[in-house]
Order: sequence, then structure tokens, then C-alpha cells
Amino acid sequence: MLPMNSPVATPAASEDGLVCAAQRGDRSAFGLLYARYARMVHGILLSRVPYSDVDDLVQDVFLQALPRLSSLRDVSKFPGWLAAIARNRATDFHRRAKSFDELPTDTTGESNTSTLAVPPNSHSRTEAHAALDAILSLPETYRETLVLRLVEGMTGPEIAARTGLTHGSVRVNLHRGMQQLRQLLGRKAASLTGGEL
Repeated sequence: MLPMNSPVATPAASEDGLVCAAQRGDRSAFGLLYARYARMVHGILLSRVPYSDVDDLVQDVFLQALPRLSSLRDVSKFPGWLAAIARNRATDFHRRAKSFDELPTDTTGESNTSTLAVPPNSHSRTEAHAALDAILSLPETYRETLVLRLVEGMTGPEIAARTGLTHGSVRVNLHRGMQQLRQLLGRKAASLTGGEL
């Protein structure tokens, strides 16, 4: 049994300790932060950039975060700070992409999500593409929380803790986003089946 005055290790306290250690140059602490936050960064980027570019951009976000970590004054703000870097990196990606007037390298007509981890030429792959395309067509606010929940498998409280959003905002965004997604997928299914479901 713990003495009454002994500190109890909480997930937030241990995470703050990791951030402090990483600020002091502990690469293994930064590696643990990477392991904990890579899904969040991946989800944020997936909701904003083509799937084929997401993995490289995840690496870029952490490479940008590492040298800036010492400037973070409140270590408890690390999740929201990292989420902001990911969002800014997605914006930079689009800004740079607009400066190139090249034809896309993929001229086969396949969507950007062609490398999803679903067996090729399968019905599941087609459904996964349709669902992701539907999510990505929603407003950005709903898109990010839905990708984090449905694609990355994060819970509502985990999304709130990792992104810096309030629990209420996450709950509302998930609820409204799911409503819009159901309507959108329902319309698509009705148009494919001629209205007969």
C-alpha cells in the first residue's frame, strides 16, 4: 500500500516526464513519444493529404518537432502542439503542391488511396476506398475526428487527449460527422442500387 503523501504515477505525469526527457536530448524518450503519437499524426495527415504521401509526412512532422521541442514551455501541451505541427505540415504540403503545374504521376484514374492495406482487387478494397473517400469529402472538422476514430482506431477520450480538443468537441464532431457520413453513404448506396436497398 502506498503512503498517503507519495505521488501516484498517472499517464499524464509519465507522459510529461517523457516530454521533459526528450527536451533534454533523450532519444529513447522521443522514440516513445513517437510510438504514442504516430497514429494521431497519421490520422490528422490522412484527413488532409493524399494517402500516398501520408507516411513520409508523418516522418516530416516528427523531424520538425524534435529540434523545436526545447521551445515548448508547458510540456502538458505537447499533444496539441504536435497536432498543430501536423496540421501545418499538411497546409505546407498543399501550398507546395499548388506551385507545381505538372500532370499527376498516376494517370490510370485510380484514387490516391490505392495503397490502402486491403487485399488487391477485392470487394473489401472497393468498400474501403468508398468509405475513406466519403470521409474525406466531409468538412475538415468532422473529417479529422472520424479518421482518428474509424481509421486509426482511437477512442473519443484518446482523440481529445491527443489533439488538445475538448471531450465535448470530439463527441459533437464524431456524432455530427457520423450522421453526415451515414447520409452520404446511404445516398451513394441508393444511387448504385437504383434506390432499392
